[in-house]
Amino acid sequence: MSETPEPHPKDFARPALREHFAAEGWPKYRADQWAAWVYARGVSSYDEMTDWPVELRAEVAERWPLDVLAVEDVQVSSDGTRKARLRTADGHGIEAVLIPEAERTTLCVSTQVGCPLACSFCATGAMGFTRNLRTSEIVDQVCHMKAVAAPEAPITNVVFMGMGEPLLNRAAVEEAVHLLIDQKSFGIAPRRVTVSTAGVVPQIEPLLEAVPVSLAVSLHASRDSVRDLLVPLNKKFNLDELLSTLRSCPQITKRRPVFFEYTLIDGVNDSVEDARELIARVRGLPCKVNLIPMNAHADSPHGPPSEAVMDHFMGELSRAGVTVTLRRNRGADIDAACGQLAARDAA
Repeated sequence: MSETPEPHPKDFARPALREHFAAEGWPKYRADQWAAWVYARGVSSYDEMTDWPVELRAEVAERWPLDVLAVEDVQVSSDGTRKARLRTADGHGIEAVLIPEAERTTLCVSTQVGCPLACSFCATGAMGFTRNLRTSEIVDQVCHMKAVAAPEAPITNVVFMGMGEPLLNRAAVEEAVHLLIDQKSFGIAPRRVTVSTAGVVPQIEPLLEAVPVSLAVSLHASRDSVRDLLVPLNKKFNLDELLSTLRSCPQITKRRPVFFEYTLIDGVNDSVEDARELIARVRGLPCKVNLIPMNAHADSPHGPPSEAVMDHFMGELSRAGVTVTLRRNRGADIDAACGQLAARDAA
């Protein structure tokens, strides 16, 4: 069995890092300086920390290199999406995706090596599950992708929608969120941080109580018989239980709705009946529905519906008063779109 690695400064939100530094015999304010240099300014070397004594820089650098992950490859899509393949210290591959848009730049981060949920349309699920990522490995994705982002388009939004199920790694995710929204660290507005789940029901309200993030739920079906096949977790926490839990969460309001992700799959969940059942399921719940065309990949036989079918499905929801958007594919040519992350070697 491999040894648990020593905690890295990136494993701690700033208040905990202050205590950690104090336990090492260093002034607590050095932790604030560390966070400012590494997260806010994005330095790549301890030599750039000019308000630290040379001796302290050398001592900390020897113990904790700034990088937790190694960048193996960065691919650029024809639409400007960038996907980084990163390697953990114990040799596992993970991926992070940067999506530039007109008014924002969204970073999608991973929370696990692989995923245990085995959703039938998802390439990550076909990998199986290896382990949870540590907070430092989640945070380091943000650090590396800040350097990848264009200077004129810095990261404005972070979504926990990459490899893995975030709520099966809730403690590490929450600590990472604290760093993201800390004004002396990354300084991202809480409303611009979104955590996704396939429906790990017992962890939903504790997450929303702990951190002021937006919640996205990977729904993908409006009937249990279909969702059981697409999202096997539904056999443990079915639609009635999942939606009942969401309705009871005081943190979900009109100002902070839940986002439902619904992947449209040809001949599986894209019928008018599916749309009408979805309308009935979400009626009265503050929510927005994001429709996502199925992104084809080698590990799934599924594919997207026609444009006409997608437009019809969206129209049904819109006419019923459901706030709905159709998310167009981004980064599909580099396997960076939703459901395609599998840490494969570049072709």
